[in-house]
Amino acid sequence: MVRYIAAAGIAGDKNGPLFRTTRGKTRQLTRSPMTRVDVFRMIKRRAQDAGLSSTAVCCHAFRATGITAYLENGGTLEHAQQIAAHESPRTTKLYDRTIDQVGLDEIERIAI
Repeated sequence: MVRYIAAAGIAGDKNGPLFRTTRGKTRQLTRSPMTRVDVFRMIKRRAQDAGLSSTAVCCHAFRATGITAYLENGGTLEHAQQIAAHESPRTTKLYDRTIDQVGLDEIERIAI
């Protein structure tokens, strides 16, 4: 985050938005915060640049990745819930992709 703030040149603007819109083709940052639509369009462009289907990537994919990475690194569901501003831990659990991973211990339970 520190590198982003330095590269964006916004370290001196303590009260301004962290993520800002850009001005035209110059890509110069403005003082206006990015909107949900701005973020969505940016994600779609980055997905297309990476050769991914634009329907395969959305803002919630990043949310799920962030929550999963946090939990995989020892974070708690309760703190993930606070970070995501979810009212219920059940909602946060929907974004947790750690349950998609099957460990070797589970595979070894298969008896033939």
